[in-house]
Amino acid sequence: MQEEGGFLVVERTYADDDSLPSVGIANIHAVVPGIEENKAKIERACEVFKRRGANVVVFPEFCLSGYFWEDEDACWPYMEQAVTENHLDWIDDRLRPMLDDGFRAIILNNITRGAERKFRNTTFIVGGDIDDPLDEEFAYHKVFLPGIEKTYTESGRDDRLIVSGRNGGEKLGFTTCYDYLFNDLLREYAVVDEVDAIVEIASWRAVATRDYPGMNVRTDLYYGELWNNVLAASSATNQVWTIACNAVGRHGVSGIPFWGGSGIWAPSGLKLVQASNFNEELLIVHNLDVGGARRQEKDDFDYSFDFSQVYRPMEDGRGYTRRLPLT
Repeated sequence: MQEEGGFLVVERTYADDDSLPSVGIANIHAVVPGIEENKAKIERACEVFKRRGANVVVFPEFCLSGYFWEDEDACWPYMEQAVTENHLDWIDDRLRPMLDDGFRAIILNNITRGAERKFRNTTFIVGGDIDDPLDEEFAYHKVFLPGIEKTYTESGRDDRLIVSGRNGGEKLGFTTCYDYLFNDLLREYAVVDEVDAIVEIASWRAVATRDYPGMNVRTDLYYGELWNNVLAASSATNQVWTIACNAVGRHGVSGIPFWGGSGIWAPSGLKLVQASNFNEELLIVHNLDVGGARRQEKDDFDYSFDFSQVYRPMEDGRGYTRRLPLT
């Protein structure tokens, strides 16, 4: 681990083939309030990623605005300033010039304008072949909204985004934070759309208590532990990569801690690399053989094929279960 640009940097190499993509993941903290500070941090991280040979880099949910808080009188006007449409010049003037044949794409998430007062939670791509980063063809709007987000944002409903790599390469599907807990969405990506990897972008919290005193089991980090467990299990059962980028550190107003723990999970479900739960770190994995690892797993156990050979939808329109009346 080294330090560069004010960040701890963790680098790993997956394979020897330099033609394979190198992925950068920013396990960073968004200052709230602090739009300009967040812009400067994103720029510094991109410069580090580029110098170290990353091709595609991913930033956390709300990386420009930071997360919402309860005081609506203060939060609404701040978020109105932070909305992405107000910062397209910054993207064009500061981020886009960094792109070249090597450093090809920056994946960001921030609020965008919705149909009414509420915002949309939007993941978008700054790439050389994409003139407008908010073009609906290349943007993903978060579907499942927890808690306070329902106050400030509207759902993307049944939104999906699938992006293919160069020359018809690996296919990426996108989720945002809470979306990842809904397995029907992941199964559709994996089985119907046949994506190779799911890019999960989050501001996933650390703290929640679950207490089972009769069994002498308690945790105050339930959300954080759920992140670790679900990413591993869903990667394995769907046989896809998960490239996950989460915010880290405490919210500047509410003090809520975010779990960090950004990383990469293979289609086997094994964690290959994971960032700190407390500190900002930049992860870089070079020569990631996304397609090769998926083929290897399917040669061993092809879950989706085995499932489709046995189970069929029921005649009454139900999924894969029967309901019998009790007499």
